[in-house]
Amino acid sequence: MKLLKTIFLTLILLGLAQGLPMSVSAASTGEISGRFAIDKMTCALCPITVRKSMEKVPGVKQVEVNYKTKIATVIFDPTLTSKKHIANASTDIGYPASILDNTE
Repeated sequence: MKLLKTIFLTLILLGLAQGLPMSVSAASTGEISGRFAIDKMTCALCPITVRKSMEKVPGVKQVEVNYKTKIATVIFDPTLTSKKHIANASTDIGYPASILDNTE
């Protein structure tokens, strides 16, 4: 395990030294993103509740909820969950979610 960490860190340092981009996009890892309109958010704590609920869905990797725009952006593994399941997680706690970019 220690050897793998060393190799990984070496590759990162080599990439940085050569000026290569080291970020991994969702598309390259088999993950996709979805956007959801979230209703009934009335205070600054509401997005935290929505985020925590969506993060509990198996396969969800990252959730960002914008209180101002009332939109949640979620990165998830489509082999483990769906946009419908993620929307239901928010709806079930009292914040109805609508899929904005339904391609499933």
